[in-house]
Amino acid sequence: MKRFSIAAFLAVLGVAPALAADDVMAGFYGNTAVATGGPAEIHAHYRADHTFDFVASMMLMSRTFKGTWALDGKGNICRTFIGDVPPGTTNPNCVPVSARKVGDTWKSQDGTRTITLKAGIL
Repeated sequence: MKRFSIAAFLAVLGVAPALAADDVMAGFYGNTAVATGGPAEIHAHYRADHTFDFVASMMLMSRTFKGTWALDGKGNICRTFIGDVPPGTTNPNCVPVSARKVGDTWKSQDGTRTITLKAGIL
């Protein structure tokens, strides 16, 4: 399977002021962060029980990655993959994170992808 540019998506949660100081991830629970603009469309889901999954789809193929996440107290989310690890990705993978709410749209840190937080599990 071709590389999906997953590493670019793993850094997409940063670049905005915090909206919920108590739980920076609260806006993500039960919703889907959809990243477009690269070779794959990626749908990421984060849960309050500190698990996550994301599905990368391209050219009628898809691949699911899953694991657990934790905040490191330094403004980063650290994901530990269980099973397969996306190509070119460290495990665990820690990147800056910012609070978001449904309807927010932002650019990935490298500017190559557009991410939108959409309501529900898509």
